[in-house]
Amino acid sequence: MQNPAGWVVIIGTGGTIAGTAARADDHVGYRSGALTAQDLLASVPALAGQPIEAETLARLDSSDMDHATWAVLRDRAAAHLARPEVVGVVVTHGTDTLEETAYFLHRTLEAPKAVVLTAAMRPATALSADGPQNLLDAVTVARLAGARGVLAVLAGRVHAGAELRKLHGWRVDAFGSGDAGPVAVVEDGQVRPFRDWPEATLHRAARRLPATSDWPVVEIVTSHAGARARTLEVLVAAGAAGIVIAGTGNGSVHRELAEAARRAIVAGVPVRRASRCLLGGVVGEPADALPSTGTLTPVQARIELMLDLLAAT
Repeated sequence: MQNPAGWVVIIGTGGTIAGTAARADDHVGYRSGALTAQDLLASVPALAGQPIEAETLARLDSSDMDHATWAVLRDRAAAHLARPEVVGVVVTHGTDTLEETAYFLHRTLEAPKAVVLTAAMRPATALSADGPQNLLDAVTVARLAGARGVLAVLAGRVHAGAELRKLHGWRVDAFGSGDAGPVAVVEDGQVRPFRDWPEATLHRAARRLPATSDWPVVEIVTSHAGARARTLEVLVAAGAAGIVIAGTGNGSVHRELAEAARRAIVAGVPVRRASRCLLGGVVGEPADALPSTGTLTPVQARIELMLDLLAAT
């Protein structure tokens, strides 16, 4: 059941959903973030007359997303969620780092109401732009009574923010939820749930995040054939406070990289291993293995380690 009287707040951060190109058949040569949140709202006639506020926080290509924007987005979403007349928040975003922003918000934002991220794979000027339908579906989910937690709505699927991952660089159905599958789907304006809404699992660092200038630097290194110890060593020497290794298969790490990682740990720089495979994560932990991040993807593991380091300060 929807709450038609309550307000939904749309926070725009840029991305392809707000992108424009000179030609309607150009899906790659567009300018991200050209449109404001107000422009996006006006482009969906079905949302006209609904109690909706729109604010433009940023106009980024999400490949340029930064920690400062994350911090402001978290604070703005929290402020709107605290308003009794607001039933949910929608965030428009680029697809490139959508899964990172979703995971960060899941771990740092208390969301007793729905915080719904949405995006598009085609710019707003495309002949068959996917943004307007995604935005309409996102508002539908944000209005749904009982919906809560950080979610993402794309191509008719509702994903838990903690499980979101981008699987394809071009298709409009580019996102998945790993092994768990979507939380729900939106069918002709109606939400059909498959499982419970995600519960908030705030990180212990979430309640006292410092200024982003004080956030520790955590880098990701990929293990691959011919991987070199020097790659990891240079990052540590350059001031990395933590390292995540995107391992092969079930989190396997090239021996040279693993040896460098063990030296880094001895020197006080924590290292975690994830899998570069987007499904399955890391299962098991042999006695001689580097510490694993379980089912977290490398980008999720980077955020988790950064928050762990913040909590330890």
